Amino acid sequence: MVAGVMSDPARNSPPPMTDESVLSGLDKDQRAVAVDVAGPLAVLAGAGTGKTRAITHRIAHAVLSGAQAPDSILAVTFTTRAAGEMRARLAALGVPRVQARTFHSAALRQIRYFWPRATGRELPEIAGSTFGLVAEAARRHHVRTDTAVIRDLSSEISWAKSTNVLPAEYAAMAERAGHQVSGVTPATVAKVAADYERVKAERQVMDYDDILLCAVSLMHEHPEVAQEFRSVYRHFVVDEYQDVSPLQHSLLLQWLGDCDDLCVVGDPDQAIHSFAGADARFLTNFSREFPDAHVLHLNANYRSTPQILKAANELLHPPGRPAVGRGVILRPVLDAGRPVDLAAAQDPVAEAGHLAGWLAARHRAGIAWSDMAVLFRVSAQSPALESALDGEHIPYHVRGSERFFERAEVRTALGRLTNVAHSDPQADPGESLDEVLTGLGWTPQAPEGQGRVRERWESWGALREMGQQLVSDGADSLDRLVAQIAERASMQHAPVGEGVTLSTLHSAKGLEWEAVALVGVQEGLLPFSLAKTPAQVAEERRLFYVGITRARQALRISWATSGPNGRGRRNPSRFLGGLLGESTGSPTVDPRAARGPRTKRVARCIVCRRPMTNAVEVKLGHHEGCEVDYDEDLLARLKAWRLAESKQHSLPAYVVFTDTTLMAIAQYQPRDDESLMKIRGLGTAKLRRYGAQLLRIIDGAGAEIVGADATSDAPSAS
Repeated sequence: MVAGVMSDPARNSPPPMTDESVLSGLDKDQRAVAVDVAGPLAVLAGAGTGKTRAITHRIAHAVLSGAQAPDSILAVTFTTRAAGEMRARLAALGVPRVQARTFHSAALRQIRYFWPRATGRELPEIAGSTFGLVAEAARRHHVRTDTAVIRDLSSEISWAKSTNVLPAEYAAMAERAGHQVSGVTPATVAKVAADYERVKAERQVMDYDDILLCAVSLMHEHPEVAQEFRSVYRHFVVDEYQDVSPLQHSLLLQWLGDCDDLCVVGDPDQAIHSFAGADARFLTNFSREFPDAHVLHLNANYRSTPQILKAANELLHPPGRPAVGRGVILRPVLDAGRPVDLAAAQDPVAEAGHLAGWLAARHRAGIAWSDMAVLFRVSAQSPALESALDGEHIPYHVRGSERFFERAEVRTALGRLTNVAHSDPQADPGESLDEVLTGLGWTPQAPEGQGRVRERWESWGALREMGQQLVSDGADSLDRLVAQIAERASMQHAPVGEGVTLSTLHSAKGLEWEAVALVGVQEGLLPFSLAKTPAQVAEERRLFYVGITRARQALRISWATSGPNGRGRRNPSRFLGGLLGESTGSPTVDPRAARGPRTKRVARCIVCRRPMTNAVEVKLGHHEGCEVDYDEDLLARLKAWRLAESKQHSLPAYVVFTDTTLMAIAQYQPRDDESLMKIRGLGTAKLRRYGAQLLRIIDGAGAEIVGADATSDAPSAS
């Protein structure tokens, strides 16, 4: 029995695993992996094929059969979560003493043990943050040190170290790889990178990438260290091998030495991290590097329906055309399910609205909110989605990034816009927003390259589009624009785990949900506009594939045919070419999507029937000069209720309702939810939140919630 298992005989525990019981329950291909315990071995495992199950059972079989000692095995992967899952599975299989770690965790453990012995010095402290170090190096070369630039410089320095590129080689390599830092030449980036190393030496600290570099150099320069390490660890397993960088590969070769007992598992069709230095060729060329290697395949997919897998397979292996995928063709195991939903919408706002309806329908069909996800290419797509889900009271959380209104650049812009509204309330709302964003650094032209500078630009662009949409929909004063943006920002969000997941495609890798919606599948977003080379476009295609294969039972793919307010024409993604046929069902097209730019309906005054163009008049339904009757007592009660509501929830009164909306309610006196919904400024979200209270006040039964201060009111927007 393996030490540590069933240490308490009195405890009710399952019987210890045996070699044969470890193999039971595996399918034919998984079993072939599990019994092939002598490396070198490469396993090409498609999405949802049970690769983690196969490799953990392989390790357990090797230990329980006596082929390998548990203390001699080192299994490495890329995330702490994945390493923890592997350890838990191995413990459940009766082999808890196997080391399962990330590359960095394994390397750090190694250098902490060997460094003092080999060098006679203490290991340098690991910097908690490299921001200040990079900023100091940037200042030495007169490079601006705002947060976005420093973050992008940090990413480039890390990429160079991960790919074994020295500062002197950086400029040439960056040009070949298409790497750019906005506003900084490659030659200057190289100088900053060189000085960054000097700054670290001066401060006697090391960074995250130095952990791997130190481990490589320690074994290369101190043979006694390499010999001792290799005498302990003789069997290696690497998961997600398509994500290995040249630096990690160098460390792995140092660990191996003359040994070739290596098992690697991965999927070249899920290689989406080249921007971080990953190189899938280490996986696809494995048999060249290790000529005696066995190569096995896992292609039976236990996750997704045949309809979803057909879409995924045709994306990378289009019928009648050369395959663009390098991995396996997924074979369905589950019974047939619903067709893939394909949907075109007029613009991103309409797309988000239709999406909310689809999610609600899936929820009514029995899928929990937490079993659904909305995936998109860039974070700037999230605000329209957040707004649509807020409007339908669909709980959600944003994975792997700050919510839109919590981003520093968005909060700064809104703070400045609020200041403008206070100092010049008569200023044009659209022009004021443009002036604020331009003053912060937004330009119509996108910055070169990706990274934090690009993300900040996209956030400002998304805020600008939101503002333009609100102005178009009636926010005709700066106060109203600020109030309506504040209302969106104040909406409550679901705690993590209790709502629909909103995530970028990159952050979704390794996860799965019952229902998945992919939005913005159009040229410029997927593939992204900065993907210029064939290799970059191919990676964007694989990113789409990763998104499709996250879905278990229901998949929706949508795109917009124009920009906000119908501006500009947008084309569906080239990747949809093979998916828009009968194989997945015909696309649902928003009837407005084929019309091009929309034209506004003319609103007419209910008194004189002449057209109205002023947003306040449109909301009231009549010109301000045309007299209509409204209940002044009711308006006073509504304002008193609004004041109490705003105080209770610490909101500005105009965020609850503007004066114009309250006047419209007092004028039309709606008696049910359907009539309330006809009032401009009262949407689904506010109906659910305030509808019952409003109807009681209109019926004269709302005195108990109006309070004693009915004669006063908070400052309003009109």
